[in-house]
Amino acid sequence: MACLEVCKEGKFNEETDDLTLDGSVDWHGRPAIRAKSGSWFAGTIILLNQGLATLAFFGVGVNLVLFLTRVLGQNNADAANNVSKWTGTVYIFSLVGAFLSDSYWGRYKTCAIFQGIFVLGLVSLSISSYFALLRPKGCGNGAIECGKHTSFEMGMFYLSIYLIALGNGGYQPSIATFGADQFDEDHSKESYSKVAFFSYFYLALNLGSLFSNTILGYFEDEGLWALGFWASAGSAFLALVLFLVGTPRYRHFRPAGNPLSRFCQVLVAASRKLGVQMTPNGENLYVTDEKESATNSNRKILHTHGFKFLDRAAFITSRDLEVQKGSEPNPWYLCPITQVEEVKCILRLLPIWLCTIIYSVVFTQMASLFVEQGAAMKTTISRFKIPPASMSSFDILSVAIFIFFYRRVLDPLIGKLKKSSSKGLTELQRMGIGLVIAVIAMVSAGIVECYRLKFAKQGGTSSLSIFWQIPQYALIGASEVFMYVGQLEFFNAQTPDGLKSFGSALCMTSISLGNYVSSLIVSIVMKISTEDHMPGWIPGNLNRGHLDRFFFLLAALTSIDLVAYIACAKWFKNIQLECRYENNDEHSSFKV
Repeated sequence: MACLEVCKEGKFNEETDDLTLDGSVDWHGRPAIRAKSGSWFAGTIILLNQGLATLAFFGVGVNLVLFLTRVLGQNNADAANNVSKWTGTVYIFSLVGAFLSDSYWGRYKTCAIFQGIFVLGLVSLSISSYFALLRPKGCGNGAIECGKHTSFEMGMFYLSIYLIALGNGGYQPSIATFGADQFDEDHSKESYSKVAFFSYFYLALNLGSLFSNTILGYFEDEGLWALGFWASAGSAFLALVLFLVGTPRYRHFRPAGNPLSRFCQVLVAASRKLGVQMTPNGENLYVTDEKESATNSNRKILHTHGFKFLDRAAFITSRDLEVQKGSEPNPWYLCPITQVEEVKCILRLLPIWLCTIIYSVVFTQMASLFVEQGAAMKTTISRFKIPPASMSSFDILSVAIFIFFYRRVLDPLIGKLKKSSSKGLTELQRMGIGLVIAVIAMVSAGIVECYRLKFAKQGGTSSLSIFWQIPQYALIGASEVFMYVGQLEFFNAQTPDGLKSFGSALCMTSISLGNYVSSLIVSIVMKISTEDHMPGWIPGNLNRGHLDRFFFLLAALTSIDLVAYIACAKWFKNIQLECRYENNDEHSSFKV
């Protein structure tokens, strides 16, 4: 949630001021001029860049499970696990990108470098597939089997897809935050645009994958893998060129330095004062002066009463006064209260973040078990064959519809009903609704699987049409609008100024761990369900298994997670920044 501030010296006329108010700078490091930088001109370039880059990424990711089974000869369970691990690695790399962005490179440089790595990985995958993996020609379409592959060929394949993981993962958290940087949250009009940007960003992400899930998905399902991969490489290259073209119009924030050292300083300084008797009511705490705050453009964070142990790091003792004597204090002995509050902010976010991981387990089923379920259903209409992976286009359409519905209908309606200064549902409430819809989606998938098994042919696919999967895809799409868009807004708003990319990376890493947890759950389920020579819940031939039980298990786990999330959301207290127009604690509590 954007916040509007006013300087202590007096109010400004924000509508006529030529310079931005949030401390952003232009390409040359000068204060950014509002009319010549940022806003929707730069924001639109970034949205287009995101759409093209997403098209490229999903051109590989959406059908990767089928590539592993048809081209590399892996079984369903192994392929699903490998896709989950790869997707998880994509988002683990988001932490690398966020760290470099916040600490050293800045968001623009981080985006440019990792997009270059992304293009390199896609080109490498296209070359290795065309010249080595797709032999004999035309294999990988489900009818013609591909030959054996050498260790070198397999090594090139895995090197390529993990370069793609590194490039896309490192780029994603920085581009989301860099796009938000183009809007001045201290300006009345641009602050509302900044909130809206996250919805449009997620919409661009989904619309970018629409072409991949339909056109590219169809060609790859027919065995034209190299064509699909080359199209992805071309889209990624175009995205990079477009991003670089917008360079003169971007707004930037200077990197704030290594956050790990700042965190360690707080912990060490607090530990060194274990035996010190502190004064009540937060007295004698070290606060930096206004000049220092102005130089790094990071707003001060007000003192809060949670995690009192950490307050010791900012407590000024007689020893600190003797050592200081006009010089800057040693941060390993005495830290500013804003630095202490940075650590508190992250600690408060962690329980909420952990509760989003199980949701990501549900989300990742679209790229693995939903595709395998669809492949075992009737996929033909007359002579036209529907690629199972293309069913995720209904998820994308659902996202587009629900973003419009939420922003234009539901949000204003709830604002009127609440009769308060805030509009619509809070981020925490929206994330909770996303979990509820996710439970319903898994129940829907389980019911569809029950009927698929009922109409399954002996040794073949089911006569149940693949279009029965539409409800589960549409429900996942609706839950994304509430969960992932809410996450992007929430983590961006609740992280300190020097850790904005890290806030976006928290959203990405929840998806990452969700994929790893999904892989772990599949492995445990297969180990238990295959005892006594049973085929298991997810065998190679799904007609012999019980995929429905797995979906119902995920619904149960998500329900338990929802209960834990509500408790954590009620406990959460939002960040308190200095110099606000108004103290809006609306989203600091979760109302059922």
